[in-house]
Formats: sequence, C-alpha cells, structure tokens
Amino acid sequence: MEPAVFDLAPHIRPGDTVLWGQAQAQPLTLIRALVEQRRRVGRVRVFLGIGHGLEPVLAPELADDMDFVGYCGAGSNRTLLRSGVMDILPAHYSEMDRMIRAGRLKVDVLFLQLSKPDEAGRYSLGMARDYLVSALDAARTVIAEVDEDVPWTFGGPYLREGDVDLLVPASCGPAVPGAPAEPDATAQRIGRHVAGLVPDGATIQTGIGTIPDAVLAALGDHRDLGVHSGSLSERMVWLTEAGVITNRRKPIDTGVTVGGLLFGGERVRRFVHKNPAVRLRETGYTHAGPVLDRLGRFVAINSAVEVDLTGQVNSEVAGGRYVGAVGGIADFMRAAGRSRDGVPVIALPATAGGASRIVASLSGPVTLPRSDAGIVVTEHGAADLRGLTLRQRAQRMLAIAAPEHREALARAAGI
Repeated sequence: MEPAVFDLAPHIRPGDTVLWGQAQAQPLTLIRALVEQRRRVGRVRVFLGIGHGLEPVLAPELADDMDFVGYCGAGSNRTLLRSGVMDILPAHYSEMDRMIRAGRLKVDVLFLQLSKPDEAGRYSLGMARDYLVSALDAARTVIAEVDEDVPWTFGGPYLREGDVDLLVPASCGPAVPGAPAEPDATAQRIGRHVAGLVPDGATIQTGIGTIPDAVLAALGDHRDLGVHSGSLSERMVWLTEAGVITNRRKPIDTGVTVGGLLFGGERVRRFVHKNPAVRLRETGYTHAGPVLDRLGRFVAINSAVEVDLTGQVNSEVAGGRYVGAVGGIADFMRAAGRSRDGVPVIALPATAGGASRIVASLSGPVTLPRSDAGIVVTEHGAADLRGLTLRQRAQRMLAIAAPEHREALARAAGI
C-alpha cells in the first residue's frame, strides 16, 4: 500500500507530549510520519508503553529532536534505555488514569489506531483501551489511523469522524508478533506447579511473557475459568476455544472476558472481532481495587526479575538495566491476597544465566514489598509465604531455589 500523505505540523506544537497505543495497538503510520516530519513539527515529548518492533523507527538518534519517557522497559524500549535517551515513570498501572486526568501525566496529542467503522458508523479503539480512554478525554488533539486489519472490539468508547481532528488510512498494517513460543522444560515445570494452585471456577489474571504463557498452557484440564486481566493473549483464546475459559462463574462481567489490551496475531484479531464475549476496558476498571474486590476467587499470576528470601519482589531492573515495569503487579497481587480463596502468585525460573533469581538481597528496587508476599513458584516447587515469619520465609524460599545456590543463600541469611 502506498504511504498516506498528510501533514502533522498544523496539529502538533513544539513542547507537546504525544502519547499512543502500545504493543499491537501502535499506530505505525502515524509514528513513522512523526519521525519523518519531526523537524517541521518541532521538539516533542513522547510517552511510550510497550514497544513492539519499533527499533528501526524510534532510533536513539531521534533524541536530538524528541524526548522519550515511558512506564516500562519492555520490547523496543530497551534500545532507547540502553542508549540513555529514555526516562522512566515508575508508577502503579492503576494510577495511570488518574495521573492523566489530573494532568500529572500530560497528554496534548493522542495517536490512535482504529478499526473500520461498524454499520452505525462507530469506530472502535481496536486492540487496546487501558490508559487510552483517559488520554482521549485529556488530549487537545486526537489523530487516528484506520486499519482494515484491526478488529472492531466491544467495551467503548466508540468514535465518529467528528471526534477526531485528523483521520488517515493506515499504510503499515498492525504490528504483528510471532506465534507464542512453546515453553521449554523449565517453564513447563513452573506452569504445572502454578496450574496446581488454580481452582476451577477461578478468575485469573496473568502478566506478559514466557512464564505466564507457560502457566496458561498448563491449564487445559481446568473448568469454568474466568479472565479479568490487564492483557489478553493468544493462549487465552486457545483456552476459550477449548472450553476452559467460560467466565460463567464470575460474579461480575459474567460470561465476558475482560482486559485492557490484546497481544497476538491474526488468530486473536479474528476471535475478538465483533465478539461481545470479549470486552476491553480502561485501566481505571481493569486494575481498580473496588472492581477487583468484587471478583472473588481471584488468581493473580505474574513474573519477576528476582525475589529475595523475605518475599520482596523486583520486577523492574536486571543487571543494572531497566527491563520491566512497576505495572500492575501490586494492584493484582494485593487484590488476590484480599480475595476469598484468592491466590497471589509470583512465578519465575530459579536461575538466569547461571545466577540465582532467588536472592539474599535485591539488586534492584522493591516493586512489591514483603508485606504483600503471596506464593512464589519456581521449577523446584511453590513457597507459600503468607502468614510466615521472616525466618520461616527464608526456609521456604531456600527450598525452591536452585540446589547449587542454596548453601550460599543460607549463609547469607544466617540459617
């Protein structure tokens, strides 16, 4: 398809903050146009979510004309972070809506990726809602691209032509990931351990990455699971098509899978297109404590960079580099901890590159304090830290650490 020709300069002012959708919701035509026209537009601040395949587009050299800030170090953001041209906003995901609406996270210009309109002339936000809903209310200028490959999804808000300041056809197509990789032997063992903690009828939340994917792959024998999550993945589609995810026993949003954004390729897009059993909602709903507290039997499954012997979790920094996020880990883990029959899980391999990920002292920030500790799972088993003293926790954590590291960890803990 020939590139769309349009001028951003009349719509963006020097000093503006530009925000756009993340991952598969990235409006690639608009992003590339901003990069190409940056000198005429003037210096802007760009707020980034999870970057997918943007390395060739958002090169570090663009820092001569753009300031980059974001909430996470995932995906193509790592190139910008390694080059020292991106700054991090360390915030709970549940706070994103409030920060945008209060102006603490300023949004002047919003780039959107929209589906084609439905029969009533309504455009859907397609692959994401999350913090785009609050940004839509806060932005002075809304610029959107329409992509025929983007699904029309339920959850609102829906837009008409008059709601958008500039509407252009997409010329790049949506960002398309590869199919999820099959979990290796370690991830499979972790997945089986976590699956054994999930009761039938539970409502689950999973983070993003190999380990949460492995857990979903291990849930094939479960029944009547529900989903309320920040992200919805291809493996969730598989489980729905297999009859495992039904949402029948959810006390709210009964019969409906709820999430903030979609991860996946054509299979996901085809499944969610005009499917009322999937609803994408804003961060103020997916991560809100009062909403999560209504779910009951809520199981939160998240990964981490490292966990110390007392249950403190670092999900942000590895080897001195920002690679993760504060994200929703505290929101979901706390909600699962409060939930009747809830299960708050942190799952991670016991080692990475030969180094232990169960540590005596964290090498990065405390993303989740030990007061919110739940069940920590590695390929060596599960350590339920709830209600335990510090010494008892250390003993449990040693049992799930890699055997070759246990002696040194015990020494460091004085056990």
